[in-house]
Amino acid sequence: MVAKEFTVDLNKPLVFQVGHLGETYQEWVHQPIASKEGPRFFESDFWEFFTRTVWWAIPTIWLPVVCWCITMSLHMGHTLPQIALMVGFGIFVWTFLEYTLHRFLFHIETKSYWGNTIHYLLHGCHHKHPMDGLRLVFPPAATAVLCIPFWNLVKLLATPSTTPALFGGGLLGYVMYDVTHYYLHHGQPTKQVPKCLKKYHLNHHFRIQNKGFGITSAFWDRVFGTLPQTKAAEKTR
Repeated sequence: MVAKEFTVDLNKPLVFQVGHLGETYQEWVHQPIASKEGPRFFESDFWEFFTRTVWWAIPTIWLPVVCWCITMSLHMGHTLPQIALMVGFGIFVWTFLEYTLHRFLFHIETKSYWGNTIHYLLHGCHHKHPMDGLRLVFPPAATAVLCIPFWNLVKLLATPSTTPALFGGGLLGYVMYDVTHYYLHHGQPTKQVPKCLKKYHLNHHFRIQNKGFGITSAFWDRVFGTLPQTKAAEKTR
């Protein structure tokens, strides 16, 4: 007998279904459904609540924390130019984290039940339903948990007075990333730079999903050779 291939029922909560796809999960999750209506994740309303986040919650919650961190370093004696350099460096480090996490963690290939399930929660859901407006930004509760090890890492590598500003810069980079990500999916840019950035990101979703891992810029894609080629360049090859 030939085993019947598992089929996901999109009308039922998805999280505990996708793991059953096994080796076919990667193919399934990278066939996007371009509907603005998102699927249900969990049967439980409690857990479902934590999977949905409005975009404006990100700056509302985290920008005050960024300001608090910067103020801490100011009170410890650093000048405004020094603070600007530390915050700028924190943002720069975030762009590298943005790229590496997206490329090596969010796009890890899985085939086991729990591997597929965790990947779907982490990033697969975004590739399957890229226009789901309530799952485009990272849930604040999860961000709060992740801030603890990142704060401790910065504290280990930096001095007590520079740690808050460096961490605040990284957190500001994250806020910029999340709101930019939302805008690239649902905004209607008229200026050339954001229009190109939107095209570059949607290309990652709908055309070449193993390239174009940057969100706020294509800098690290250029550095590591994962910048997707334009159609014009492909025709000349």
